[in-house]
Amino acid sequence: MEKVKTSLVVMAAGIGSRFGGGIKQLEPVGPNGEIIMDYSIHDALAAGFDRVVFIIRRAIEKDFKEIIGDRISKVCEIAYVYQENSAIPEGIAVPDGRTKPYGTGHAALCCKGVVNEPFAIINADDYYGRECFKLIHDYLVSTADKKDPVCFCMAGFYVKNTLSENGGVSRGLCQVDENGFLADVTETHNIVPNGTGVAVKTEEGLVEISPESYASMNMWGLTPAFFDRTEAGFEEFLKNLGKDDIKSEFYLPRAIDTMLKEGLATVKVLPTDEKWFGVTYREDKPGVVDAFKKLYATGVYSGKLF
Repeated sequence: MEKVKTSLVVMAAGIGSRFGGGIKQLEPVGPNGEIIMDYSIHDALAAGFDRVVFIIRRAIEKDFKEIIGDRISKVCEIAYVYQENSAIPEGIAVPDGRTKPYGTGHAALCCKGVVNEPFAIINADDYYGRECFKLIHDYLVSTADKKDPVCFCMAGFYVKNTLSENGGVSRGLCQVDENGFLADVTETHNIVPNGTGVAVKTEEGLVEISPESYASMNMWGLTPAFFDRTEAGFEEFLKNLGKDDIKSEFYLPRAIDTMLKEGLATVKVLPTDEKWFGVTYREDKPGVVDAFKKLYATGVYSGKLF
């Protein structure tokens, strides 16, 4: 049987405003100066992925290639995709003053024509854990010949394992059916620790949610069918924006949820006990550095990754 080729797509075009204006994806956190992407790429290649596709902005291209791209090109095939606000359907104008990217759903769509095989897509500034890459790779390979509805998957983190001590986080909160498939995903903002529990911070106060709820961390396993089946939704999103709206985003969970509702795809939730960590806020960095020290101390990693 011919080997199924798979790609890892890394979304690294975010502006990083909450991080204080720096390029948070390129912050060193490991003992040898590694950045979080180094660990994700290392774990993905170990799981069987064949190449890496970086989604970036041209404004950070030089720094990005110097810090990570040129290094990774020596160990595997790589490609670049550029998420720019000009990359939208013809006939739709970008509002004056819009500098913020159009979101993770748009970032994924920018890969059309570059990614023609099953792929995992992740955030650049999140650490997911080694198990998750193996789970997604193996599912993509096992369902590669399924056509309709197309078979997607996602790493199902428990929301209690995805929080920051330094502020609210945004997660796709998931409902899962009795067969382990995603039934609904809702992008939810300002999720915070609340004692031993978890809550959503609203204008009216804290709303408790189950710590065992599944959360999407934008770690999805998708196929090229995603592109054609999402383009219309993105165009509709743009047409419905107010002429002065310079902040709204087209989120990847929203795009996938629409496909679910229309019966165009299934999404298998792959549960994991891995604990997420990442540099959402500048204050997160010391904790991330300590977390990697523990991973080395327990033998998860050793020496240089590449």
